[in-house]
Amino acid sequence: MKYFIKEQKIKFKHIDYAGIVFYPRFLEMLNDLVEDWFEEALHRPFSKMHETNGMPTVDLKVQFKKAARLGETIVKELYVKELRTSSLLCGFIFKNQQNEVVLEGEVTLVNVKIAEDRKTITSEAFTDAMREKISYFLLKS
Repeated sequence: MKYFIKEQKIKFKHIDYAGIVFYPRFLEMLNDLVEDWFEEALHRPFSKMHETNGMPTVDLKVQFKKAARLGETIVKELYVKELRTSSLLCGFIFKNQQNEVVLEGEVTLVNVKIAEDRKTITSEAFTDAMREKISYFLLKS
């Protein structure tokens, strides 16, 4: 198994009045991580995928473990826990510079086909090629 890893500098736009990351910003950082993973590791950029398909989040579990503060750099890690026919369960961990977990959880994403009129959305099985790319990040039991 391999983790997809990105660093994130905590900027002023991320924090609240207390000087710590405002919790919805963590969810935006997670979405950025997923989008970067699809583009950089799976070679399926959202800019192309969303012409006919999508990858919506259908379930999200998050635990906030420790505050992250302005100026810190956190490391965001993503891996695959389960690869199903048309969906995948990903685990994620965000750590601070002291290697302490600040955020962790899991997200379920579904591969969908979007009708040309944009009114109908249905799940669609991953191709064999995409399954192979995703499997590289699969947690081995």
